[in-house]
Amino acid sequence: ASMGRTVVELFYDVISPYSWLAFEALCRYRHIWNIDLRFRPAFLGGIMQQTGNKPPAMLPKRGEYMLKDMKRMAKYYQVPLRMIPDAFQHIMGTSSLTAMRFITAIDMTNPQYLEPLSREFWMRFWSQHEDISQPENLLVVAQQAGLSPELSQKALEMISSPPVKDRLKDTTTEALKYGAFGMPAVVAHYDGEPHLFFGSDRLELLGSVIGEKWLGPVPS
Repeated sequence: ASMGRTVVELFYDVISPYSWLAFEALCRYRHIWNIDLRFRPAFLGGIMQQTGNKPPAMLPKRGEYMLKDMKRMAKYYQVPLRMIPDAFQHIMGTSSLTAMRFITAIDMTNPQYLEPLSREFWMRFWSQHEDISQPENLLVVAQQAGLSPELSQKALEMISSPPVKDRLKDTTTEALKYGAFGMPAVVAHYDGEPHLFFGSDRLELLGSVIGEKWLGPVPS
């Protein structure tokens, strides 16, 4: 890291819509704040399981609220996230494990594609409401993100390999070690210690802690 830059890690899973909001906002602040942003693809399912957390939609009233909240947040954050009435069935019926392993494989082999690839997964799942769990769909997402067929095919072959599985497990464990219980988990390394912030609506607080000014979700 360059001198004096605060390392900010974003632990995320593409099944999490709030992670998308935090991802885009932090990408915008990368050149405004004195931070070194690091993307840490992890597995939300593992975090929920290890901490005993439950998806918000398990509580019907909370689910109803979340649909409205996401609509407002998408507009406020200017992220093309579209909620559909059966969004929760859509989430509950999808495992992001394969997608997160695929993203991890790319992170290990061609990290320059990590940002566009992650964004394309959110676009596909949260904007187009398409499947992200089948191998052929992973390849479509990779193509959209600008990866060559060779790279995509190689990543696809890697998803069942121990190094990729272990890397995703390790990153997930690291998030848990910092105290994460959901996504997004943002960890700022400031003043010699890690500071955990949960959710996409705590970036103002993150700025305050690391001595940076929050200019809204779309700083121009």
